[in-house]
Amino acid sequence: DVTEIEEKEAQAKQEEQIIKEQELSNLLHEKRYLKALGLAISLDRPHTVLTVVKAILKEPEGRRHLEENIVRLRRDQKEAVLAFLVTWNTNSRNCHEAQAVMETLLKHEAPDSLLQFSGIKSAVESLLPYT
Repeated sequence: DVTEIEEKEAQAKQEEQIIKEQELSNLLHEKRYLKALGLAISLDRPHTVLTVVKAILKEPEGRRHLEENIVRLRRDQKEAVLAFLVTWNTNSRNCHEAQAVMETLLKHEAPDSLLQFSGIKSAVESLLPYT
């Protein structure tokens, strides 16, 4: 019977999730946006990433801070953000944040580099009608 072992594993995962949520909350409160972005991306939370982006843009010189943070993300994280912003862009409440992130990606990534992103073709096709 492995039920008890599976329950313990599920409980451990849930506790780890709660700890990461608390850490994310603390990072946002401390305005450590790069780490907050990385953690939200690793948790696969598009809405939380959007919340971090909105918090950055509310800061004085928010666009510059957003650029600094997006540029410092790893390639896989940028790919995840690109996938997230496709969804954000379809909602008029979030399209400005999506456009700000997209502008940063287009400004700081070489076209050849962008073409190597996974899912770039479908992302562009999805972005065109709303952009």
